[in-house]
Amino acid sequence: MKSVLWQGGWITRLRIGSGLILFAFAFLHFINIGLGLFHTDYLHGMQDGRHAVTRHDIGSALLYAALFIHSGLALYSISQRKTLKMPLSMALQIVLGLLIPLQLIAHIVHTRYAHEVFNVNDEMGYIIALMWPSSAIWMQSMLLLVVWVHSCIGLHMWLRLTKWWPKTVPYLIGLAVFVPSFAMAGLLTEGRRIWADFGDPFLRDQYIEHYNWPSPEEFQALFSVKGNALLAFWIALGVSLAVFAGRKLLRRRHSVRVTYVEGPEVVAEKGMTLLEISQASGIPHTALCGGKGRCTTCRVIVEDGAAELPAPSEVEARSLAAVRAPKGARLACQIRPTQPITAFRMFRPDGLRNRAHASQGQERQLAVLFLDMRGFTSRTTGQLPYDIVFLLNRFFDAIVPAITAEGGVVDKYMGDGLLAVFETADPASSARAGLMAAADVSRALERFNKQLNAEGSSHIRIGMGLHLGDLVLGEIGAAGTATRTIIGDAVNVASRLEAETKTLGVELLVSEDLLRAAGYDGDETGLQSFKLRGVSRPIPALPVRNATLLALRIAA
Repeated sequence: MKSVLWQGGWITRLRIGSGLILFAFAFLHFINIGLGLFHTDYLHGMQDGRHAVTRHDIGSALLYAALFIHSGLALYSISQRKTLKMPLSMALQIVLGLLIPLQLIAHIVHTRYAHEVFNVNDEMGYIIALMWPSSAIWMQSMLLLVVWVHSCIGLHMWLRLTKWWPKTVPYLIGLAVFVPSFAMAGLLTEGRRIWADFGDPFLRDQYIEHYNWPSPEEFQALFSVKGNALLAFWIALGVSLAVFAGRKLLRRRHSVRVTYVEGPEVVAEKGMTLLEISQASGIPHTALCGGKGRCTTCRVIVEDGAAELPAPSEVEARSLAAVRAPKGARLACQIRPTQPITAFRMFRPDGLRNRAHASQGQERQLAVLFLDMRGFTSRTTGQLPYDIVFLLNRFFDAIVPAITAEGGVVDKYMGDGLLAVFETADPASSARAGLMAAADVSRALERFNKQLNAEGSSHIRIGMGLHLGDLVLGEIGAAGTATRTIIGDAVNVASRLEAETKTLGVELLVSEDLLRAAGYDGDETGLQSFKLRGVSRPIPALPVRNATLLALRIAA
């Protein structure tokens, strides 16, 4: 877990650590405000508990260090960027982060600073009374939402690297919506109560004395401090942008010119890959694997300047050899031009950008089930076409719910058979779903055969091949008519395993890879090695005469 969540340099770890401290503070602060929905005593009771930590010398040092480190690193990251073009989520994160100081500074000055310098009792009631019912209450409410959305985006961008996060997100979305709603409800409830009390001159005087309300001169001093702090922030932001602009101008002196055949000519910074240059310049450039060198869809023919490029790495050479790429072909995600080059993009998504994005595919490791009805041809010989269609639909009506109940999706029907994929959160759950579905299909078939026997028809037998492997899910077909489907060696293996069930006379052949991932703890002495046509390596698989009881041997 540590290698996933804490990977990166010390700057990255500092940003994550400081962000987590600030997130914890914001979460508890918002819950604190929400308690105003129930009773003022709860509101102030939790605030006293929080102050015992955050206003302790150690707690204060840790909190404000996290605040300055996180803000400083954000400004530093802006100054070090090579381009302002970025994904929408990242841009939203940065914009929200820059909006926070504009209101947070005022909040800190009128609470902690006022408390330390003028001995103001900055209880929640004081804070709310200070803002109510002016526009400040809405600005602070906006601050609450901005801080929370910024925090949630940051938390998601960090935890999405883990395997458990995608399964947890649906449940945490409710919490993410509840927290700011709860805080807003508490803020409005307590605000109305305090404002009603302030309408009574006697109570208002008591409040002012209790809070040690700042005098006009003290308020003027607080406004001055707030103005200076905001000025310091704008100066820091300006310096960051100036550094960004200066580095960009400096890079122009160390740039490389790239000419695209049937495209523009751009000047980019040395050190970037050709694919990064295309993306930074807004030039359409297909790259289905995301620039990892695992596909060749970003490949180009370097028509001029190829001699100045380093020889292909092992990864690039292997990928190019797999597609028998012509002379001069290179992967745009792997080459870093240092001298002017002229490149021809072999696959261009111009005019079809939305399609290129939707159809680029996603690589997953998933369970695949290939199923076929036995003796279909002999069974239907001499039957009318309508009767054949009726039988097939009854057959699929009987068994497909067993697949979909485990999260499986029928990718395609092929006459008397089908191909299903189990697209779950991770390989282990996909393997378990596939194994459970195979057992459920066998049970569903037994029930269907009882119906057929009652009707005087012969029973149906099936063969199933079940395998776990790498797949690519994406749209395949002409623009406007493409359908989402799966391709990959795992499909071929599942199909070949299903074919082997005919020879063995069994209902199911399940690969060892899937059994291991599913946590199968049954008897594996029957495992056999199969040399399958079109598959480069032998596949160990377990023949199962009847899949009904197979799921009972899956580890919890």
